[in-house]
Amino acid sequence: MLLGDARQGKLLGNLAAFARTLRRAGLPVDASRMALAAQAVQEVGMQRRDDLGAALEAVLVGRERDRAVFRELFDAFFRDPDVASKLLAQMLPSAEGRADPPRQRPRVREALAAPRTARGALEPPEQALELDACMSASDRSRLRHADFNALGAQEYQLLERLAREVPLPLPRLPARRLRRGLRGARPDWPRLLREASRSAGECAWIPRLRRRGETVPLLVLVDVSGSMERYARLLLAFLHAATRGLRRRDVFALGTSLTELTPAFALPDGDDMLAAAGAAVADFAGGTRLGDCLAELRRHHARRLVGRRSLVLLISDGLDTGEPQALREELQWLRRRSRRLLWLNPLLRFEAYQPSARGAAALHAASDAMLAVHNLASLEQLAGSLAQLLGRR
Repeated sequence: MLLGDARQGKLLGNLAAFARTLRRAGLPVDASRMALAAQAVQEVGMQRRDDLGAALEAVLVGRERDRAVFRELFDAFFRDPDVASKLLAQMLPSAEGRADPPRQRPRVREALAAPRTARGALEPPEQALELDACMSASDRSRLRHADFNALGAQEYQLLERLAREVPLPLPRLPARRLRRGLRGARPDWPRLLREASRSAGECAWIPRLRRRGETVPLLVLVDVSGSMERYARLLLAFLHAATRGLRRRDVFALGTSLTELTPAFALPDGDDMLAAAGAAVADFAGGTRLGDCLAELRRHHARRLVGRRSLVLLISDGLDTGEPQALREELQWLRRRSRRLLWLNPLLRFEAYQPSARGAAALHAASDAMLAVHNLASLEQLAGSLAQLLGRR
């Protein structure tokens, strides 16, 4: 067994090595969780591999999206003692030899690959992100066009920071309320009469009114199913920073049920927003029933749509498990109540993509346009696309 005999003092050392690998994969493993892990191993013993994995998973994994990464790393450590010894040796200063990295998730592959400097020395994990921030122009260009789902843990964290800096200037529309202006199309009759009363019935100029300009109200619907796991978090971080300061901004998560994320978006810090959103969404990385979620939106939150002026951004890959007829009816209602219904689809990264799935076909038929949101370059082009689409009659 990889953890070794506790009587020989190898248990805590190997647990610490395993925790370092989990942290490099993006799991928040701190000292308190490590203490619980050591206690859990003592309680369940090391006779059964399944019991040991379940005990460690219970105390070391706190987010649903990290469970698959934990299981792959656990299998890599406990699959073969020789392979596990090589993986552990990568994290030791006197390491010799190198194991072949697994070919599953990028986060797992990067966690098991030891970062090295030009001299071959190991780099501390906390310095990796700082070095990536000073990358060359070619590396930055590669990341701009890299799919969010193909990124390693450190690249994903860096791209999340870069996405928060991408602007999204939404077009401004004429508001219903009026304000004074020299070139307005409508005369300000009350003010005209007051001015005329002060000058014996004569008026040298005609005061006018013009409509105020306001940013289009925004309604964001984000699919948080398992297939959208890698995209949802990054797009939430992007929209939180890009739409800060909007007067009307409502955000909902679509899964097996509808979850409102507007209070989480009110938090000024992006990390606090993501933590609050993760705590609010109970079905993160689960299934998707878009029709049921939109029906709940219609029944309880219809007033969030401001009189056919709202811009609706529906972020999903269209892989729905609900009834397609119910989805089509709810999408038609949503389209009638909004100015534009835009489908932001990460599957557009494939050149030959066709919305052939039942949910995707319903979304394609009901939406005004389908836009790609699979990499940083597509997010940078999103603002221009929105302005062009909202300018159409």
